[in-house]
Amino acid sequence: MSSQPSTEAVWSHLSSDLWRFIRRRVADDHAAADLLQETFVRVHRGIGTLQEKERVAAWVYRIARNVLIDHRRRAANSAAALGDTDPAAVEPDDRRCPLRCGGTGWLDELIRSLPDGYREAVQLAEVEGLSQQEVADRLGLSLSGAKSRVQRGRAMLKDALDRCCRFEFDVRGNLLDSEPRPDRTACRGCE
Repeated sequence: MSSQPSTEAVWSHLSSDLWRFIRRRVADDHAAADLLQETFVRVHRGIGTLQEKERVAAWVYRIARNVLIDHRRRAANSAAALGDTDPAAVEPDDRRCPLRCGGTGWLDELIRSLPDGYREAVQLAEVEGLSQQEVADRLGLSLSGAKSRVQRGRAMLKDALDRCCRFEFDVRGNLLDSEPRPDRTACRGCE
């Protein structure tokens, strides 16, 4: 896609990977299909404004993340309107860890802080939702080399998160609560 890409070209190159990316983040196939469609509506509307044509995939995944954020906000707002939740629990608390903030910029910032090889492997595997074999193919690595980079990158990212906040999990490993560390050296974006 060296010249101005078309929506159809973007769809043919990214739709299946984008489907997996979205599906991993929502509860059912129907919601994922709706969000995938909304993503490509936004892609179609904005493709003429794309500045960096060589970064089409990053641009599309940014749109998909924004669609997911909007979806979560709508769900939270409708739950609050129905009285199912405490409205104070829906609003992010700026004094808390970035996990409670509205955007995902803090995660992008932490990923960008990783060393080059690990940053790209984690970006492809965790943000873009590629399998480790696809990561290996994209980076020109063996499968074991890609697995190693993704695992080491995840460990570095976990260390950065641990320096930022204290996390509390339930028995299934789901995040229950978080609290910023007073001496934190990372994730200052929500202060």
